[in-house]
This record gives sequence, C-alpha cells and structure tokens, in this order.
Amino acid sequence: MDTIVCLKQVVDPELPQWDFAIDPATKRQVRMGKPLVISTYDENALELALQLKEKTGGKVTALTLGPQGEVKDAVRLALAMGADEAVVIDDPQSPQRLAADKASVLAAAIKRIGRFDLVLTGCESADWVERAMAPFLAEALGAACVTFISRAESRDGALSVRRTSEEGFQTVDVRLPAVLSVTSDEAIRPRLPKVKDIMAAMRKPVANWTRADLGAEDAGGAKGVEVKDVSIPERTTKVEFLEGEPAEQAEALVARLRALKIL
Repeated sequence: MDTIVCLKQVVDPELPQWDFAIDPATKRQVRMGKPLVISTYDENALELALQLKEKTGGKVTALTLGPQGEVKDAVRLALAMGADEAVVIDDPQSPQRLAADKASVLAAAIKRIGRFDLVLTGCESADWVERAMAPFLAEALGAACVTFISRAESRDGALSVRRTSEEGFQTVDVRLPAVLSVTSDEAIRPRLPKVKDIMAAMRKPVANWTRADLGAEDAGGAKGVEVKDVSIPERTTKVEFLEGEPAEQAEALVARLRALKIL
C-alpha cells in the first residue's frame, strides 16, 4: 500500500505560555528562534502509515510544505521513523497561508508524485487547529474522505477504519484511493527512531520542489479568507492570604468561600 503523509512543522506546543508571541504584521505566531516540531496529529498519521506498510508492504512518502530551511528536521525525523522518501515544497510564505491554499499546492504535488492508495493528514494542526485539510485534498484529488480515524486495516483492496465521533466510535469501510485525517490513539503512538535509523535517514531520497515547479500560482491578494486579528488570551489571578492559627484560617476560608458563593 503506497501512502503519502502530509506533515506540518509548527512551533512546539509544549513551550510555556510566555514564550508564545503574535506578529502584529502577519497576525501569525512568531516562529523565529522558537523550536519547531512536527504537528502532533501528523506524527500519529505517520505512525499509522508505517504500521500499514509493515502489514501490507508498499512505501511511505513524507510530504511537507514550508520554508525549506525550517522543515529539514521534520523531514529527517520522518525518514528516521521509517518513511521511504520525502518531498519538500519550498514555500517561504507557507506559515501565513490558510488550509485551502496549502491544499491546492499539496494536491498538485501528490499528482506529480504519482500513484497512491492513501493520503494521511493530522485531524487538526497544532497551531491553527484547522480541520479542513483532508476534505480539501480529497476534493482536489477526487478521492474518498474519512476524518478523525484512529485505526485502519486493509481488507480485500479496501480499508476498514475506526472513526472517532461524539457518540463513541464508528467502523467505516472506505474505497481506495482515499484521504484520511488521523487523531490520536494508544495504538498509533509515534515510535522513537534508533540511532541507526537516524543515520540511515541521511541516505534516503529527498526531492525539493517549488510552487512554480508544480504550476501552483500564488493567489497574492485574492484571498477568500482574511485573518483580521489574533491575540493571546489574558488571564489574571488574585491571591489572598489568611492570617491566624490553622483553625482560624479554616474558619476564615469557609467564610470567604461562602461570600464568593462557592459554598
């Protein structure tokens, strides 16, 4: 089964809140000087692709769109985890673009790569929490689409997947080719590459393309959606110290909680 996994590199979401900042000009998160990682659910998608390869054969191609200098670490990690090859689409403006524009470029790249059975994406991005990439890609590729899947098994040339819903889980049979968005699950926790895998990744092929190579013209100012403003929520805290012995503090605490109508 030949699978293409779309990977996005984002500012590490585990950074403390005070390390996050918004660029007032671009209305995007500041990336300069911040550690970048593969978006969380994209790693789950890659792990699922590798597990399907181990069961059915075929190959896994990592596909990423972004400034070439920023995405090299993500690409090497994907190759070290077990991807067979990688494609980087160099687009310095990628962090400022929204899902529809990115999907059109990724779809053009997938068509250039050629035959595929599956395209996997994360169910949402760790920075913008966009959940539209998989449907956009499926529409552009003329493929079936199932979102928020956590497990998949190949059956007679098709795929049986477990989809997460508000009511629980659904089992869905999907024809191939298909585009799936992947959520987290214990069964697809990303593996940690060994040292020998990291060394072997240096010898795996990486293709470098541009938007021009794919015939994907820049939309420029013709945007269907414009981000007007982005801000980091502010939270204020207040601390009160209660004087006296423990018994007195306990009595004062109960009185204070009652005054605040918490008790």
